[in-house]
Amino acid sequence: MSEEEKQEKKKKKQSAALVPERVESESFYELIGVLEELEKEGKYVDVQVCPQCKSPKVRRVKTMSGDLWGHMGILPVKFECEECGWRARLVLNATNKSTTVKDAAIMAEESELQNSKKKKLG
Repeated sequence: MSEEEKQEKKKKKQSAALVPERVESESFYELIGVLEELEKEGKYVDVQVCPQCKSPKVRRVKTMSGDLWGHMGILPVKFECEECGWRARLVLNATNKSTTVKDAAIMAEESELQNSKKKKLG
């Protein structure tokens, strides 16, 4: 096996490791239904959702479990998903509020960034 083949094989392994699995939680669809019902009643809420599995079972990491800096206010707080184990200082909010022009522009920009990342990887 030549050096070029070894390097290509290594690149393929690295790119395969970078692609995250998309697993959606079963409770995600229940959450959508509840948000729609609340919207019909005229009630609007924001619910924290895991960016990896879309589960609404996201909670703040406790101080003794590894987020001392977040609880002291030095860093943003860390969240974790009870279903998939995801942990980070970023959390998504699912909402049933109407989308503003500013929100739509932010979502479009994020979509463009994601597409450009996919083109670079693939």
